[in-house]
Amino acid sequence: MKNNILSLLAVALLLTTASCTIDVREDNDQPVNTGGGSTTTGSVLEGTGNLGGEISKDLLIKKGDYTLTGIVKVQPNVTLTIEAGANFTASTADVSALVILKGGKINAVGTADLPIVFTSDKKTPGDWGGITLYGNAPIKAVNGATTALSEDGNNQYYGGDDANSSSGTMKFVRVEFGGRKIGDGSSETNSMTFYAVGAGTTLENLVSYKGTDDGYEFFGGTVSAKNLVSYGNYDDAFDWQDSWSGQFNSSWFAYQTQVGNFGMEIESSSNVDNTAPKISNITLIRAAGTNPENAGSNEISAIQFKKQGTGIFSNVYVDGYKNIGTQKAFAVLIQDAGTETSQLVPGKIKVNPIFGSANNDNLGQYGYSFNTTNPLTYTNDSTVKKVVLTSGAWATVNGIDLLAALK
Repeated sequence: MKNNILSLLAVALLLTTASCTIDVREDNDQPVNTGGGSTTTGSVLEGTGNLGGEISKDLLIKKGDYTLTGIVKVQPNVTLTIEAGANFTASTADVSALVILKGGKINAVGTADLPIVFTSDKKTPGDWGGITLYGNAPIKAVNGATTALSEDGNNQYYGGDDANSSSGTMKFVRVEFGGRKIGDGSSETNSMTFYAVGAGTTLENLVSYKGTDDGYEFFGGTVSAKNLVSYGNYDDAFDWQDSWSGQFNSSWFAYQTQVGNFGMEIESSSNVDNTAPKISNITLIRAAGTNPENAGSNEISAIQFKKQGTGIFSNVYVDGYKNIGTQKAFAVLIQDAGTETSQLVPGKIKVNPIFGSANNDNLGQYGYSFNTTNPLTYTNDSTVKKVVLTSGAWATVNGIDLLAALK
């Protein structure tokens, strides 16, 4: 009987160990199964392994090659640190994504030569859910609400009261083939999504590559971002709502190819009283033959403002935005009269100076999706040049320099 009991205990221990999906090594800390998911209680991934489940203790991931399985959630008061040269391949057999919950942090710092890369095993747009950060900064959602339920299927309420809060640092990080619908299977996710992220967060030298939704989307918050690249994303290259108000943004580059909607889709969830975000140096390029997701859609302009969206943009370079069928493309499109009256006329929408190459239609004109009595024009300023970004492994996929169009 004693031998039988010992044998059963040994089998139970083996099964418990085998059921874990996160391989962590650190002294006496061991991963534990949580019934359908898993939680890491260790603190180092040593260069290989699988990342999955919930992260409940500070975790360091060293340079190496990893798989990412399922929806990985970094819990509040926990920091996920990722070294330069770490590569993650998301499993398409599972609904996979990386989510930093409110109060959690990510410190993912790569270099131009050793970026941190998140890709997928099938290398197909929409394979996985990308990276989502939830912060503690203020938002203004519909009707001025200070909290709202996320639209990504994670069922997280977002919105806080600390404009300078930090969700960590992301530098030289590339996300490939994001946009998969997660959670309930129908909600939208982007390659990189920032819910109520605060100004204490650092976002620099990021690449969003061939996702099936937006390259980047901001839902309120105060964070700013520098040196962003959106390449080949199906929906909008850059998108925001809920009165996002980052003030120190610079050097944003979008290259839209094959499928793509607006270069920038801007709204403020119909809140008239909002703080206009500021971005200096924007380059938006639409390759020949690029079509919107839905045939016949008017989502083919470079920059669109609607629902009280605002923005103060300087040094904007636009190329390739041409009419498709009966739909006209503009450098700047105003979608509704309320946005014109409350934001454009008072000066909370400014796109100046701007240069549109000869490879655009309707140069010098603002577009309107309604009948306006005061149509604006702009002077094409040839002193505006393309964004300057330095090529390197961080912006190279399969030997293709994603920054080639800037040269």
